[in-house]
Amino acid sequence: MKTVRENSDAPIGSAAAAAPAAAAAPAPAAAPAPAVEPVAAPEGEDGGPKEEAWTYEVAPSESSSDLTAVVGANLRRLRVQRGLSLERLAKASGVSRAMLGQVELSRSAPTINVVWKIARALDVPFSALISSRPTGGTVHLPANRAKRLTSHDGKFTSRALFPFDAPRTVEFYELRLAAHSVELADAHPPGTVENLVVSQGTVEIAIGEKRHLLATGDALLFEADVPHAYRNPADTEAVMYLVMTYSLSAP
Repeated sequence: MKTVRENSDAPIGSAAAAAPAAAAAPAPAAAPAPAVEPVAAPEGEDGGPKEEAWTYEVAPSESSSDLTAVVGANLRRLRVQRGLSLERLAKASGVSRAMLGQVELSRSAPTINVVWKIARALDVPFSALISSRPTGGTVHLPANRAKRLTSHDGKFTSRALFPFDAPRTVEFYELRLAAHSVELADAHPPGTVENLVVSQGTVEIAIGEKRHLLATGDALLFEADVPHAYRNPADTEAVMYLVMTYSLSAP
């Protein structure tokens, strides 16, 4: 999945003007309209996507503003600690410089995939970006105050079922996937393991070339350091619970 430790979908640039079609040969009838050509994303000076591409990396407006501020503060702190400029982090993560700047200023809520990409580039757990302050003892996490990360289209949501107090090697999530939706996940750090159970609906998990169809109550344990995907083939929302375990050798 895309939780709180690394990367995913590449930003999509804004549309460029389509190239004009070649002039038609003279004929009594009017020349046919030019065919519509695929539109390429505009390139910046370094050959990468122009800054407008960051808009695709923004989560829906209903995403938690509290979590947006936490991610922004952590991103800036971790980036400065490593002596990275926004430019260098953008190249390392595949997230546009404009989007990184918006996140640091808490002006935009990043998607799950963007948080994963940043965490991967910084070489930290996903939770390092969503953790806020140390807590101790018993912690109550009310559902109505939950902080959720979403995909760009809002069809996939991830709710962390642990306090945002410090990075950890084991994380627990509630995942929701809308009907007939697919969520793609890049490879997580080496040694990362996902243990997932479906509590509602039907989910197909694709791991490399293998596919596993899970009904309500079915569970799956797999090595998540390879590309994988979650697909909901049903007409209703699917709900899953995921335990993410990172390798002890990972930072």
